[in-house]
Amino acid sequence: MNASYIAAEMRRRIESGECARGSRLPSVTATGKEFGVSGQTAAAAYAVLAALGLVRIEKGNGGTIVTAGRKSDAHLGTYAPPDLTAAVAWKPTESGGEATEETYQVLQREAPEYMTAWGIPAGTVVVERHRIRKVDGAPVQHKLTVLPYDVAARVPDGFEGIPPMLAPVGAEPQKPPHGVRFADWMGWGVVHTECVITTESMTPEASEALDVPPGTPGFRVVGIARNADGGTVNVTVTTCGLHHRVTLNIVG
Repeated sequence: MNASYIAAEMRRRIESGECARGSRLPSVTATGKEFGVSGQTAAAAYAVLAALGLVRIEKGNGGTIVTAGRKSDAHLGTYAPPDLTAAVAWKPTESGGEATEETYQVLQREAPEYMTAWGIPAGTVVVERHRIRKVDGAPVQHKLTVLPYDVAARVPDGFEGIPPMLAPVGAEPQKPPHGVRFADWMGWGVVHTECVITTESMTPEASEALDVPPGTPGFRVVGIARNADGGTVNVTVTTCGLHHRVTLNIVG
């Protein structure tokens, strides 16, 4: 029995909900006795869990706190008729649980230099929408959507009221007619989306939203939607812990 085996078993317990988010794991002494290993080996297993962002090891007598909830999928795919109505952008994994999401921050600002890599020139006025997704109340994904202001300010034909992408926090979300893509409803002219998936340290915004220590590693999925002229319509940045999954639906 080694540290990797113990870490894998404790990870399974966390992902299944057996060890709930916010709870304390057994002490390294107790875990060592359970698996028949030394406390040093158990501590090494806990260090692996901490490196994955699953737990936070507090100094003194604080113990080891579970910072992760059940697994979820960041699901990427091509959504077009006739399967559009069945599209699922994200979902809990086989471990189940109640899925919820909410927009918690909407900002308007000038695009910083790093957004030029997304096709949004620095200084462009953009709208940022921050969303948090949860399973059984535990945060599992942070999603940032960035749009040039002129795109965010558009409204669908015949629509009255605040543009959907400028709606403030707490406003009732506006949805397109059944079977219609949101981008098509908005008239954005999206023809393709590029996705880049990396593993790297979470941004301060993402780590705060997911309630994990700054610098925690995670999956970062950047989707850049473009129109027929190659212009950037919107960018989404989805961040989730390394114990989650990124799944793909490739059509054609």
